[in-house]
Amino acid sequence: MHNAITWFEIPATDFSRAVGFYSTILAQAIREDDFMGIPHGFFAADQRGVGGAIVAPHDATPASGGTLIYINAGQELEQIVARIAPAGGTVVLDKTPIGPQGWMAIFIDTEGNRIGLHQPAAN
Repeated sequence: MHNAITWFEIPATDFSRAVGFYSTILAQAIREDDFMGIPHGFFAADQRGVGGAIVAPHDATPASGGTLIYINAGQELEQIVARIAPAGGTVVLDKTPIGPQGWMAIFIDTEGNRIGLHQPAAN
C-alpha cells in the first residue's frame, strides 16, 4: 500500500456553506458535482494523492469527536489558520510543532467537524 487512506468525506448539513468555508480557508476552488445522487465538493488531488470531498448525504452527521483527518496545508499552514475564524470556523489548536514531521493545527469547521491541518517539514 502506498497510502493507508485512499479517500475521505467530510459531512455537511449546509453544503454551500461548507464548500464556501473550505474554498476560503484553502484559497482554492472546490469543484462541485453530484455523485450517486449526493452533492460532493471535491478537494484538489492528483492521481497518486489521497482525494476527498465535502458531502451532504442523508445518513451522515458532522461531529467534533471521533476520527480526525488531516488536510495537507503544504507550506501555507499559518495563512490557512488565519482564515479559519473569519470564515466562520474555530481554531482549537494553533500551529504546533510535531518534530521532524513538521507542524499541525486543529479546527472546527462551520458544520461542527473537527479537522486537522498538516504542514510537512521543509526539505
